[in-house]
Amino acid sequence: MKTNIGFVNLDASLLQWLREALRTQAPDTVSRRDLQEGLESLADGTARSLMLELDEQTEPGKTPATVLRCGTLVIDPRARSVQRAGQMVALTPKEFDILYFLARNRGEVFTKEQIYQAVWEGDYMLDDSNIMAFIRKLRKKIEPNPDAPEYIQTIWGIGYRFNESL
Repeated sequence: MKTNIGFVNLDASLLQWLREALRTQAPDTVSRRDLQEGLESLADGTARSLMLELDEQTEPGKTPATVLRCGTLVIDPRARSVQRAGQMVALTPKEFDILYFLARNRGEVFTKEQIYQAVWEGDYMLDDSNIMAFIRKLRKKIEPNPDAPEYIQTIWGIGYRFNESL
């Protein structure tokens, strides 16, 4: 799976074409409806950007990873469980979602808004302290030394990334 996040400026004519193609040619699936809803939000101005992600289970030629192994962390998305050095780590559902999102995109830098949009439903609340609080709590639970994090790294002035060398 491509882990880079690319930004594409979408002009009005292509947006209209995509909306029409989805309406008339795409199979009626949850993904199609979600994409159509996202494009409608772009068209009516209630959203400024749209994040797309290929479902690991449907990516051609790939089987979904059962677990992510990052250093001493083992993240199991099916069981929604995390172990550090063989010990279970109790995470809230949102903490797990943030950790899993960052870990499966190792090395990619995400703004707080991108993390929020990837994990929460609804509009971004323009409150960076919410994401910062979750990251702080995650670090306390997964990092050997939360004051010198090795898993979730801060990229000052931008956001966060998961250490790609783990």
